[in-house]
Amino acid sequence: MQQFIFIFLAFLCGAVFPTQAAFNGKMAAIVGHPILAAILSFITGLIALIVYAVVTQIPMQQFTAFRTAPWYVWLAGILGAFYVSTIVVLMPRLGVALTFGLVIAGQMTISILMDHFGLFNLPVREISAGRLLGAFLLLAGVVLIRKF
Repeated sequence: MQQFIFIFLAFLCGAVFPTQAAFNGKMAAIVGHPILAAILSFITGLIALIVYAVVTQIPMQQFTAFRTAPWYVWLAGILGAFYVSTIVVLMPRLGVALTFGLVIAGQMTISILMDHFGLFNLPVREISAGRLLGAFLLLAGVVLIRKF
């Protein structure tokens, strides 16, 4: 049952991305620039996370442990900003389906490589024929979305 909940949450997370992109695109049209829309999106997200942390009483004394984090984990915020702002720029030009088809294809490609090599101390899950076939089918789907 727990595995089903995790699978559902992953699916729901994927479903949220195009909705977020549509909202950010609308905000970009309102404020006149995709980067301003991304900034507003991050501000709103920060406020929501702070409220959640306060309401759920997350122990804040562990917050200072960030000082021991390796340098590369700080890139997560930059990557998030790149992701959100790029989606806002691409979605009106490529359409929602093609944009997210390409995003998913990129995610699967890098995910398979990260699994295979155990990058960033992740557990190793070697590349297999089945995994390669799945990635190929995703790419084929992107081609079909682009064509039709």
